Amino acid sequence: MKLKIAVALAATTLATGAFAGGHASGDAGAGEKEFNKCKSCHMIQDADGEDIVRGGRTGPNLYAVVGRKAGSVDGFRYSDSLVAAGEAGLVWDEENFVAYSQDPTGFLKTYLDDSGARGKMSYRVRKEENAVDIWAYLASVSPEPES
Repeated sequence: MKLKIAVALAATTLATGAFAGGHASGDAGAGEKEFNKCKSCHMIQDADGEDIVRGGRTGPNLYAVVGRKAGSVDGFRYSDSLVAAGEAGLVWDEENFVAYSQDPTGFLKTYLDDSGARGKMSYRVRKEENAVDIWAYLASVSPEPES
């Protein structure tokens, strides 16, 4: 119940913000610093194989995550729940990313309405502002999503 309220509040808050480039309302510079916590598991590598941020391979490449269907990076082994969420229509936008990054398993349980849903991501971004900034950074280093 708390997650549903938090997601609703986040959606309301984010809906009123101005989206830089139509995709992000946070501070990309602050997000770049916050992403240092993420790079132990995630990299950002462009379509040509050039590293934007060298990082781990425990998590999927976050290049072009803006507008991407959840659980859809070829060759990455996602949790069954994240794949199911993608198949059910979950697309990464600021609202979904912020809620997911703060409580991956809780988000999936709510999104799928399945108390048994589980995510593989164990790290949680503690502050909503930090998650919004990380999203802004990811949007700033990714191509415009295809419409």
